Amino acid sequence: MSDVVTPALTMAGRSIRLSRRNIDAVITSMMLPLMLMLVFIYFFGGAINTGTKYVTYVIPGILILCAAFGASSTAVSVSEDMKGGIIDRFRSLDVGGTAILAGHVAASTVRNLFSTMLVLGVGLLIGFRPSATPLGWLAAAGILIAFLLAISWLSAAVGLLAKTPEAAAGFTFFMMFLPYPSSAFVPIHTMPSWLHGFADHQPVTPLIESLRGLLLDQPVGTAPWTALAWCGGILGVAVALSGIFFRIRTA
Repeated sequence: MSDVVTPALTMAGRSIRLSRRNIDAVITSMMLPLMLMLVFIYFFGGAINTGTKYVTYVIPGILILCAAFGASSTAVSVSEDMKGGIIDRFRSLDVGGTAILAGHVAASTVRNLFSTMLVLGVGLLIGFRPSATPLGWLAAAGILIAFLLAISWLSAAVGLLAKTPEAAAGFTFFMMFLPYPSSAFVPIHTMPSWLHGFADHQPVTPLIESLRGLLLDQPVGTAPWTALAWCGGILGVAVALSGIFFRIRTA
């Protein structure tokens, strides 16, 4: 186990140090969700009827949007490593592919937890008032971390598959779009009927409903278990694909 954990922690430290040098990307990953939150609340919130204060309704969706956007940037960092040839140098030092990718994922999770806390902090300043119990906070944090891990590993697989960092960056736009056809910004029943099936059953919707219910101390039903099932399925597939793609790219 230490043969993987120690190199993975070293690779995670390297990824975090690289992030600190790439200040513009860090600022973008933090500011974009904040700007979207302010736009929806102050520009559109007065025209959207959700049965409650719009800031209360929308913050859980913004948290997922922030996590999805930040975690998807892992694809770019992995692709840059593949293009730059640093992977061959790591392999010559007997650092395995699992440790390299796990380092990227761990660094992504740490970065994006910080971004998510920033979004939540600003949300509190502008009127979000969660009423979660301590157990509710822990459950919400656990679901969010599971989502970050799953999307970060999926992003790593995309980064291995992409031929260039520019192509890998396209994944971030896909992940930014995914929360829109869900319950993140408006109730699903207000959408066109042909969109209901996708919006109800895509992975982001149970995540948002879980966070909304847990943070507001409301009934959540089976949403958390559905969300964790999605995260577990995505994580399992992503880890397997990452191993296959890494072997192919470094053969």
